[in-house]
Amino acid sequence: MLAIPPGTPIADEGAHPDLSHVDPELRAAALQILSQPSAPMTRANLSEIRGLWVPPPLLPAPEVKLLTTPGPRGAPDVRVELIGTEPTGQPRPAILHIHGGGFVSGKARNLTAFCQQLASEFDCVVVNVDYRLAPEIPYPGAVEDNYAALSWLHRDARRLGVDPQRIVVMGESAGGGHAAILTLLARDRGEVPVRSQILLYPMLDDRTGATRAPPSHIGTIGWGAAANRFGWDSFLGGAAGRARIPAGASPARVADLSRLPPTFIGVGDIDLFVEESFDYARRLVLAGVPTELVVVPGAFHAFDFVAPEARVSRDFTRAWKAALKTAFAA
Repeated sequence: MLAIPPGTPIADEGAHPDLSHVDPELRAAALQILSQPSAPMTRANLSEIRGLWVPPPLLPAPEVKLLTTPGPRGAPDVRVELIGTEPTGQPRPAILHIHGGGFVSGKARNLTAFCQQLASEFDCVVVNVDYRLAPEIPYPGAVEDNYAALSWLHRDARRLGVDPQRIVVMGESAGGGHAAILTLLARDRGEVPVRSQILLYPMLDDRTGATRAPPSHIGTIGWGAAANRFGWDSFLGGAAGRARIPAGASPARVADLSRLPPTFIGVGDIDLFVEESFDYARRLVLAGVPTELVVVPGAFHAFDFVAPEARVSRDFTRAWKAALKTAFAA
């Protein structure tokens, strides 16, 4: 399960990058990604790119319930997958999960099996959100979809067998960016307490690839600067990196990071998002937020999904799962 589907742009140049920066156990996966045909991501070919997503089969259990929750005012209801709601007698923790896809592609079903695994392993409830995509729905459409799902989960927690004080927000790639935006919004509105945020290689800064160029060895496998610029342009409804953007749309540009819940950020050191992850973690620490940052040497974007058995992937997964376990502790 890639954070972006096969066939999407994986680099800004036609030549393959030097794989000496890639962890040896990840090189075969890197070559496989680089061997896939790609074209610049544009609005004209976006439908084709979206069609490349092939969801993995669902697991036999736990059950996946397809529901709709009340949407933002004046907008459609929000589709969600509700996973792991078998009665246990005691309120359980919950994850509000947000999928990736560069803000412009992907769907909840691509990560359903992953969410089923989480529900089983942690004996928790998972709400997997199918938010509306850009550019058809620019900011704040998807953000309000995610907030509506979070509000529903908190409001109906008792009925769902959930402890309303143990709700974690989690996402990967653009889903990690959405998770960060949502956690900031929940803090500002003061209606829903978020126990923790788990941000896996999160998309946090619209300036990356727009007004900030990464070093040549970073962001060449899995997600590149040009695709990132297109994703942010689409999400913002205008040029990424410009002086003024909608307030709250880009977590890296939010001035006040205080009063946020404990945060885990994980990223590879050759991922396009490594610098913004460093900077966000640094600012969280300075704002007094308990923060864990894990940077994986030789790891590209979504490495843990494409090469889950590699040592670095297993270590990375153990790290964020430990943070999740800590957040769920009563």
